[in-house]
Parts: sequence; structure tokens; C-alpha cells
Amino acid sequence: MNPGVYRFIDKDDNVLYVGKATNLRHRVRSYFDDDLIKKRGRFIVDMVAKAVRVTTESSPSVLDALILEAALIKEIQPPYNTREKDNRSFTYIVITEEEYPRVLALRERTVAMTGDEEKKYKRVYGPFPSGATVRTMLSLIRKMIPFRDRCTPLQGKPCFNRQLGLCPGVCDGSITSREYAQNINEIILFFERKRDRLIKELERNMRHAAKEMAFEKASEYKRILFALTHINDVALISDETRLASQRSAKIRNRAFRIEGYDIAHLFGTYTVGVMTVIHDGRPEKSQYRKFKIREREGAIDDLARLEEVLRRRFGHKEWQEPDIVVVDGGRTHLLRARKVLGALGVRSAVVALVKDAHHKARAIIGSKELAESFRPSIVLVNLEAHRFAVNYHRALREKLP
Repeated sequence: MNPGVYRFIDKDDNVLYVGKATNLRHRVRSYFDDDLIKKRGRFIVDMVAKAVRVTTESSPSVLDALILEAALIKEIQPPYNTREKDNRSFTYIVITEEEYPRVLALRERTVAMTGDEEKKYKRVYGPFPSGATVRTMLSLIRKMIPFRDRCTPLQGKPCFNRQLGLCPGVCDGSITSREYAQNINEIILFFERKRDRLIKELERNMRHAAKEMAFEKASEYKRILFALTHINDVALISDETRLASQRSAKIRNRAFRIEGYDIAHLFGTYTVGVMTVIHDGRPEKSQYRKFKIREREGAIDDLARLEEVLRRRFGHKEWQEPDIVVVDGGRTHLLRARKVLGALGVRSAVVALVKDAHHKARAIIGSKELAESFRPSIVLVNLEAHRFAVNYHRALREKLP
């Protein structure tokens, strides 16, 4: 089992996604499983389709991998990490700017990083997607290097965490601010991934303490060194497994919304466009929509008409955004729809349904994964769009002189 981080990279060398894993080989291979859409959702399927290569970087432990992942997300800001956030607030680890700094886990909305508020923090690390994982991380680090979180400095009596060995004695005065600053410096080195430097400093301090016959202090440095090189990741591995299972269950149990679009006209006149909706495999006829297309002189341009319908539909921010958009046509229709949705900031996946001479579904292009997973619904939404467009076109033609 080899923990670390991996990056999905596109043809222009842009990092699309950064992830961490307890087992790099197993995790990267999982992105190419047949049931990826069910496990990870449409955004990740879209990301995998755009990626041309994957790079990996090993870490000494899962804890180190988590810290590296957060640092890379903060530095690179990969687009698909942001999309996976799904309106959840990230969690950050902060070290406060005080005589006896606290080490805390705070939600993104609590960490104000503008103006004078920034002065509250000596260091800020993150973002971390899971608050539960952050708490487990801090628990592991605190067992190696004790720190203060809530107790009042020099209050004259030991706090509860002091009795457990998790507070170094800030509360009862058994550690000076200078000595405690050394603990904080060690934590900073760990979070900034300067493991080799941290180990060298701990070894040097241990030798110095032994030379000064401060054997209790030397023993403490030895304990930290051992803990640092033998990190017990069992709790973090359990957290990751549990969160992955919850995410997969959520995606599997969530009903998908698929929208189909079609254009109908008679030699370029009486042109209409429609939108149909399949939700959880069933037509939602109350959500079907009609669009009367502005007549254009000259050549018939179905691509321009498709673009008009898409722009008008996605101009309605109050309408639920679909998981998949299905357009009638070939690759040119697919590319135009993707271009329009991309310009509008719409994150829906797009596929096109190609028909044969008998108007039967011949192929679904755009995503093999989506085509395999949702073929019945994609075909149904397209049939409904064609039927709805033809009926609307016929009704409009009969109504007008």
C-alpha cells in the first residue's frame, strides 16, 4: 500500500484535479472502472474524459498525503476540485497569532482572510474537504506534538487535555512561551512538508538535551521522533473509506435529470425549438418547454437555432440545472452545445444522439461512460424532444395563416 497524491492533467498541461489516496495504484485504476459514473458522478467522468495523463507522488503516510493534497489544491486551484465541493464549506487548520498560539480547525466562512482579520492567524493550512478528517489529523498530530486549543494560558491548574498529555502545560505554567514556540515551530515544519528538516531538528534537540542531562526532555524528543516515523494512519484510512462509501451511495441514490433538445421547421420557416426532461428515468412533462425561434433569412442554420434555444433556456437561473444535456445531431451539434454551455458557465455534461436514415438511434457520442450508463433515458428524452417539437411545429403552422 503506497499513499500519496495524484493529478489529472489535460492536453495543455493544466491540472484538472488533485486527489489523495491510501493506495495510489488502486485509486488511479478506479477512475477507469466501467461504473465510474455511479461511483463518482458526472463531473469526474467529464474530468477523466478531458485528461490525457495522470501523475503520482508518493508520501510517507496518509497524513502527509492529506497535507500535500490541501497545499496543491490551494496553490493550483484545479477546476474539478472546486466543482466537487458541491456548496459545502471547506475546513482549514489555523495557528493563531498569540503568545501561546492555538491550533484549531475552522470552517471556511469562519476564516476571514481579508484586511485586519488576517492578523489573527500565524499560519493557515487547507482547504480540506472533510471536517471529520481534519479532526482526526489534528488528533494524530497532537499525540506527537502537544499543543493548545482552548485552555487559558497560566490559569494555574491543568486543563483536561493536559491531564491526557495533549496539552504541553500552557495552562498550568509548566512550559514557557519560548519552549511552547518550539512545539509550534515543529507543527509548522510538519504542515509545510519539511519532514527532513523537522527530523534533523528533533535529533539535534535530543542530543543537546541528553548532553545537558535533561533526560526527561531528551526522552520526549525521542518519543516524537518515533511517532513521526511510525505514524498510525488507521483512523485516517477508516475515515477515507467511510467518506468514499457515503459519496458513492449519495451519487447512486440521486435521481439524474436529463434534458433533450430538438429543432423543427419547414424549409426554414415556422421554426421552433423544445426542451424535454427525463427525471429518474421518467418523463417530466410539466417541465417541457417550447421556444419560438426568430426567423432568419438565407440558409437554414440549425446550429444557430440550437444555440438560441440553449441560451434562452439557461438564461433561466431558477430552473434546475440538468446532469446531462442531449442534443439531436452529430459532432458539430455536440461541439456547438458544449461551447455555448461552457461560455454560460453551465457544468452539465453534453452528448449527441446520431440517427440513421429511418430516424432510429444509431450512436450516442460525447461520452462512452454516459452512453453506457444512461442509454435508455438518453434515447427516450430524444424521442420525446422530437415528438414534442413536431407537434409544436404542426400546431404553430396550422394556427398561422
